[in-house]
Amino acid sequence: MNIKENIARLQDFYILSVKAPLGIFRRPFYLREIIEQMDYMGTGSFFIIFLVSLFIGMAMSLQISAELADLGLKMYTGKIVGMAIIREIGPVAIALVFAGRVGSGTASELGSMTLGHQVDILRVHGVNPVKKLVTPRVVGAVIMLPVLTIIGDAVSLLGGYYISVFVSNQSGSFYWSQIKEIMNFNNIFSGIAKPFIFGYLISCIACYMGLSARGGARGLRKATTSAVMFSMIMIIVSDFMLTRGLLYLLGMSV
Repeated sequence: MNIKENIARLQDFYILSVKAPLGIFRRPFYLREIIEQMDYMGTGSFFIIFLVSLFIGMAMSLQISAELADLGLKMYTGKIVGMAIIREIGPVAIALVFAGRVGSGTASELGSMTLGHQVDILRVHGVNPVKKLVTPRVVGAVIMLPVLTIIGDAVSLLGGYYISVFVSNQSGSFYWSQIKEIMNFNNIFSGIAKPFIFGYLISCIACYMGLSARGGARGLRKATTSAVMFSMIMIIVSDFMLTRGLLYLLGMSV
């Protein structure tokens, strides 16, 4: 693929990512489709998010407790685990899982519709495919990923509590007092702001890859793989940029 084609694809993605959220404010409002996508993205992803978050919290608590034990600071496990999960690991890990499940599913669904000429049929009947297909998925992802992140963070902290109390023999009340201490505006805002951006990026990338699928089954496979791959790359890159920007915005020295 030459440079001209890459620029054209980037332009198409930019136009799609701008038109999709603007569709919220124009009639008709596809409320049913939005609710369906929220159910698919939220309820459908709950179990895997719960499972991944639980073991992330347990693994972090186990590793940090072992390291701090040598320094005689094992009682501060909760504070370190809580800070890492709320500000960084929770939002990124859950977004990566979300991209793997929802991003791939969205790309394959829209890719199948594109290859089956269902998108063309919508255009023939005067229906805007971006508003009908993309906007509900973007809205669903932007709403549900932050919700899943909050749930995942809470589950990770519970996993860390289990390891700290029942494996490392620490005080449960002190663990939660450490968690309560870090629940300030800076930490909560940093952890909640990122999922909104991640959800928007994942949904836009997945929808664009699905709608641009070409070439039958092989093209569908390529579109699905590209959606997950680019979503994960953008999550990592944007996480660094958001972290840097949030640290500056909140007046925290580096």
